[in-house]
Amino acid sequence: MRASVPERVEQGGGDALRDPLRSKGRPLVVDVDEVMVRGSSVPADIASDLIRRLRAFAAAITASLGAQARSTHGVARSGFDPSRAQFDPDAVRFLLQVLGEGRPVYLCSETHPEPFVSAVAEHLGVFTAWAAAPERRLPPAQREELPPVLRQGFDYIGSAAVALPDSASRLARSARSEPSAPARVSMRVSMRSWLKLFRVHQYAKNALVLVPLLTAHKFALGSAATSLLAVIAFSLCASGAYILNDLLDVEADRAHPTKRNRPIASGAIPASRAVGAMALALVAAFAIAMSISIEFGGVLLGYFALTTSYSFWLKRIATVDVVVLATLYTVRVIGGAVAISVPMSEWLLAFSLFIFMSLALVKRYIELAGQPDGAVLAARGYQVEDKSMIAILAAASGFNAVVIFTLYISSDTVRALYSHPQLLWVGCPILMYWIGRVMLFAQRGLIDDDPVIFALRDRVSWVALGAIGAIMLAAI
Repeated sequence: MRASVPERVEQGGGDALRDPLRSKGRPLVVDVDEVMVRGSSVPADIASDLIRRLRAFAAAITASLGAQARSTHGVARSGFDPSRAQFDPDAVRFLLQVLGEGRPVYLCSETHPEPFVSAVAEHLGVFTAWAAAPERRLPPAQREELPPVLRQGFDYIGSAAVALPDSASRLARSARSEPSAPARVSMRVSMRSWLKLFRVHQYAKNALVLVPLLTAHKFALGSAATSLLAVIAFSLCASGAYILNDLLDVEADRAHPTKRNRPIASGAIPASRAVGAMALALVAAFAIAMSISIEFGGVLLGYFALTTSYSFWLKRIATVDVVVLATLYTVRVIGGAVAISVPMSEWLLAFSLFIFMSLALVKRYIELAGQPDGAVLAARGYQVEDKSMIAILAAASGFNAVVIFTLYISSDTVRALYSHPQLLWVGCPILMYWIGRVMLFAQRGLIDDDPVIFALRDRVSWVALGAIGAIMLAAI
């Protein structure tokens, strides 16, 4: 709903201060600047504008692909993104209290354009209607009269320089909130924020780069050192991709119950510094990659291109997103093989695709399970009703990985690497148990988010992995 709010608030004079809740049905008109912390009405830095442009580019690509689920970022036509602004919590609480008293609340501005005011109104969602300054100022005689709801009088919160009509009254305004100054935090807290930004806890996933080293039995010191360098390169590249993803998803993260605590979404690290950290991580990653080999640098570049495409638009296309996640895990394994110059086993490639497809589907299942009935997963193409199908596909992919493992045991390839390949059969029930356990825990809501992170923190998963590793060593 739109209302032609007080074009005439500059004419008149009822400036007596009033009790905000004295008149239960009296409308309240609030200037847009009064609900915002000073200085928050413009993008904070160049990084904000860059991120906005990147999102617009991603949205255009998504639209051209015909994706069903499109992300809504709430960026006004003016380029203002309300989710990045700071709003005065006391003012918003007061407006909610006024609404609770049954009084209509209008947002207005004599200085800001319509896209800006509408973006603020839609973001806060507490206003009965809103109105903005006309694009071209009209002479007083040509301005619209007050809407009927305001002609009997209204209360106003805004600049003291604005004159009011006789029927209006100015409300006393409590002290304004000011932008929070950079807090002097301890080195420990600051370092914790940077570690969260780089997602250091996710580095364990890059241990997949070492898998070809183990499966090809390349235990020489030189190969091990090269694989470790490859792990570092993938870790730094992944950090750069994670930071880019956080920059792009800052609005959705701020609306998420746990992701809102991420450093960029919470404001612990400014976007400009995050962009610099991303660039530094990527430069270091590719410098290390090229020192290993040009081929490995190409694999890492492909990994970054795919994960960037995922962050921009592929994650918004149902089913494509989980296939891409499974591929990203598998690319780590391929990178490990390229780094130490060993052929990539087709068996390992197939096993990796299916097992990681299963885990990616479990991740989506967990996210859907946390949504209310009838909801659509934010920035994704899934609905809550898809849970059962997602669970079926996850179980099928996981146990297909077990089938591939059994076929590998029976192949000629395994006999060239293992003296006692029959021992590998003991690993099958362990793998079946672990996949079934993950599925069961996801069904019971015992896994919060990423099943890979769950496995890294789960003692039983470590025991299962250690048992399979010991079986493989005994079979050599």
